[in-house]
Amino acid sequence: MHDVEKWLPALVVLAIIWAGLWLRARLRRHCRSELAKRRARHAVAAEKHALPLLAAAGYEVEEIQPRRTFSFHVDGALAEVELRADLLVRRGCERLVADVKTGNVAPKISHAPTRRQLLEYRVAYEVDGVLLIDMAEEKIHRVDFI
Repeated sequence: MHDVEKWLPALVVLAIIWAGLWLRARLRRHCRSELAKRRARHAVAAEKHALPLLAAAGYEVEEIQPRRTFSFHVDGALAEVELRADLLVRRGCERLVADVKTGNVAPKISHAPTRRQLLEYRVAYEVDGVLLIDMAEEKIHRVDFI
């Protein structure tokens, strides 16, 4: 009995530390989840605001959030990924994939992740071109890879 009393304060401290770490991990997970939800709501709102901008520029929306399976070979083995662009649009005879971006960095073609995403969309969706829609500036940019 005497040994238990000797170790009890240390066990209580360890239990408090463990509970604190567990609570911290839960709080972080919750905050990340809330941030992701907020970003998703912001993206959906931006896509909705992009529709009249596209219509004013003469584009007709064919699909919202079109999904495509993109296939390629890696060392001879077939690999596939599913993509989901923001919009598939048409103007005249041309079909284009449109990506709606918000913020200060993402809407810039100089931003490498944006540029790579647009190039991937251009190939995977087999379209005539790509539109980068900057919702902060409310501008539509046509991107043609040569």
